[in-house]
Amino acid sequence: MHPTTPSIERTITVPFAHRIYFTRSVFSPQNRLLAELVSRPASGSPPKALVVIDQGVALAFPKLADQVAAYFAHNERPARLVRSPLVIPGGEAAKNDPELVNELHRQIEQHGICRHSYLLAIGGGAVLDAAGFAAATAHRGVRHIRLPTTTLSQADGGVGVKNGINAFGKKNFIGTFSPPYAVINDNDFLVTLPPAEKRAGLIEAIKVALIRDAAFFEEIERLADNLVHFETGAMERVIRRSAELHVRHIAESGDPFEFGSARPLDFGHWSAHKLEQMSRFAISHGMAVALGLALDTLYSHRKGMLSCTATERALTLIQKLGFSIFDPHMQQTDATGNWLLLDGLEEFREHLGGELTITLLSEIGRGVEVHEIDAGLMRESILELARRSSLQPTGS
Repeated sequence: MHPTTPSIERTITVPFAHRIYFTRSVFSPQNRLLAELVSRPASGSPPKALVVIDQGVALAFPKLADQVAAYFAHNERPARLVRSPLVIPGGEAAKNDPELVNELHRQIEQHGICRHSYLLAIGGGAVLDAAGFAAATAHRGVRHIRLPTTTLSQADGGVGVKNGINAFGKKNFIGTFSPPYAVINDNDFLVTLPPAEKRAGLIEAIKVALIRDAAFFEEIERLADNLVHFETGAMERVIRRSAELHVRHIAESGDPFEFGSARPLDFGHWSAHKLEQMSRFAISHGMAVALGLALDTLYSHRKGMLSCTATERALTLIQKLGFSIFDPHMQQTDATGNWLLLDGLEEFREHLGGELTITLLSEIGRGVEVHEIDAGLMRESILELARRSSLQPTGS
């Protein structure tokens, strides 16, 4: 800028408290955690609370809506529940339908949910994303409390500061950075999950261990036999440590709202997001992340960055916990022979802007950012994963 141009510049610092709680039976009358979080002030009118529940969770816990209503009715000094809990569609459908966010906005307006009131969302990551976006954009932000109900959301997405919905065939094209007022991880919600969904959060734990914490990776290796059978103590330990590492990165990385071009916590995700789109979400997020981790791990080795031993340990653990390392969508091409999966690299760059920045591995526990990808080497890595997968079937 020209030195004589008049200007005003100030640095604005806004502190955020990021709270994640771990509990059981959050809506038991004896559990005071939520009541204290949403308690009314000593003076003035009580705040209000609007509760939304993932339809899948409502089916798995048919008494949940009544338990929520009873909890607010019987606890002293809580926020006032403005209506019976609203049940909304879960899964990726929640993020693909903009009308869902419109309906949440209508409910917030109709019931007078203000910036000192609460929108509580109980559900998987997609419902938390959609509800979080609605909360962040109503009145420029109402207080949002997340109650994640899947291993994936308790270990990763539900404890983050991002929310959003899909648009134009792209994941999270519309969204905001908005830290929740609080996150409550209740282990009891995980009991009824089918095996594939119980397994899903483990891949995000492997991801963050690979790029951040070699000791945690070794712990997951030691616990693998317990994790395969979803043993409660092992699952709780891995979910909590994964959440801790994710939150530590958000708080200490210096770029919590991703103003730069790097997303190290999205290791393996450039291809994961593309695979979800290519399969029209037949490939779940957890499955896609496993494929993405396998691909970028093997590419790191073929690029000369990662040792053979470390590569084999990573791929072995991914498969041991029941994930596939290859899917036919990875080899899909267009009419000109272009490998469609590789288009995900530009889409990943475009999402943040700036130069392409991909996290790879130099050793277990240490991620390294690179700005160029050898497309030929990536194709060779995909072919190698296909070969390995055909030789070693994995669990369902």
